[in-house]
Amino acid sequence: MASSCKETVMLPEQDEASYNQVYMPQSVNGTVSKTLEVKDVDQSFVYGANFGGMGYPENDIRVRFSVDNTLINSYNTLNNTNYEPLPDGAYQLSTTESVIPKGSLSTSPFKISVKTTGSNAIKMFRNYLLPVSVSSDFKINEKLKTTYFLISSQPNQADYPDYDRSAWKVVDFSSQEANGEGANNGRAIFVLDNNIQSFWHSQWQGASPGPPHYITIDMGKVLTLHGVNFTARQVDGAGGKPQDVRIETSMDNTNWKPAAQFTLNAVRNQQKKWLTDFVDARYVKFVILSSYSSSSVHLAEFGAY
Repeated sequence: MASSCKETVMLPEQDEASYNQVYMPQSVNGTVSKTLEVKDVDQSFVYGANFGGMGYPENDIRVRFSVDNTLINSYNTLNNTNYEPLPDGAYQLSTTESVIPKGSLSTSPFKISVKTTGSNAIKMFRNYLLPVSVSSDFKINEKLKTTYFLISSQPNQADYPDYDRSAWKVVDFSSQEANGEGANNGRAIFVLDNNIQSFWHSQWQGASPGPPHYITIDMGKVLTLHGVNFTARQVDGAGGKPQDVRIETSMDNTNWKPAAQFTLNAVRNQQKKWLTDFVDARYVKFVILSSYSSSSVHLAEFGAY
């Protein structure tokens, strides 16, 4: 006579004592990162609850979902982070109560909607933490009861084309190699010539000043800077490629404000970097605080969008 048995559903790294528990499946692999696109409509992602253990539930299991921002401090302490809670009004859970039906292993999938524009919207490029926990009269897997959603937003790069640089001029620089790289290389003006085969190089003939290196550019008119781009000198190897970079802006080439600081990769292709806060400026200065494996630096092209 043929025997029958129910399917055994086991959670990752769980022993038999952990069977028959409710948990959030999104929490199994740790923090869930969500980078949302800035749009006029709310952006969303999924949450829910599962049953794990031997077989299937013999009765409906009622579950509740809640956001517990008191968990953020302990998360930050444990992970040496400084994430902030998602602002009230910036998000909405599609439901706070549901059921894992008898004979089923999960609730329906639900959505967390987040505002990326308008009132109460999250700010671009800022990291927020949203702890969503499940509770029930049924036994809960305490290690997997909370999903930590790490949420940020950024614009669509396609909506921000590079600015025309035909009227841009180099008005200051820390140093340049005026002779040693030949007639069509080495000088600061070559970061604006639309030719990735030419490049600016900090001085090395006669003197070799170290970082910080910089170039100041007059864009000819006031523009809103959303981000900047860099194209490295088209040579193999990392030596001399910019590493740590600071962007400063000014309206008058006298009073300067820091706009962003970031780290570039040692690659030849163009790298685009957003400014965390968009800023109006006529003058922009990029300051290279360090370069890879060298105290000198070189760069093929600089631009903005």
